[in-house]
Amino acid sequence: MMYLSRSRLFAVVMALFTFSAQHTAAQADVMTLTISPLAAQPVVLDLAALDALEQVEFVTGTIWTDGETRFSGVPLKALLTHLGIEGKTIEMVALNDYAVSMPIADLQDDAPIVASRMDGETMSVRNKGPFWVIYPFDRDEKYNTETNYSRSIWQLNRLKVLE
Repeated sequence: MMYLSRSRLFAVVMALFTFSAQHTAAQADVMTLTISPLAAQPVVLDLAALDALEQVEFVTGTIWTDGETRFSGVPLKALLTHLGIEGKTIEMVALNDYAVSMPIADLQDDAPIVASRMDGETMSVRNKGPFWVIYPFDRDEKYNTETNYSRSIWQLNRLKVLE
């Protein structure tokens, strides 16, 4: 059996506490969405701020999930409107820097959404979170296009207005 001195035990506990605090801070940074409007300071929204906005929920099948999945979140158009963001094109960027652009004119009132939950649970990075731009694919054939599939970016953490 191994015994640690009181000072050694204290050092181990402090190291674990420091690691836990850093890990928690890193997780909090991941659970934010940074929106960069043209000629304005970026806005950083956390999960609570997104949850405070108009929410939409739908059940749909996707090419990335098994069976039907319930998604909920804020419509991308409503988010931009709430922030007073105008422009022609928005770039959506994932944690791994994958990026896809879309004309803001393509946004509909209820699709796509910036989903913050899948089947009622927040999404971890491992499970396509923290946020996923998703369409209600089963609602209408117009959503089942290669363009919309490419715009369904998961691990979303940044939105940039390009023009």
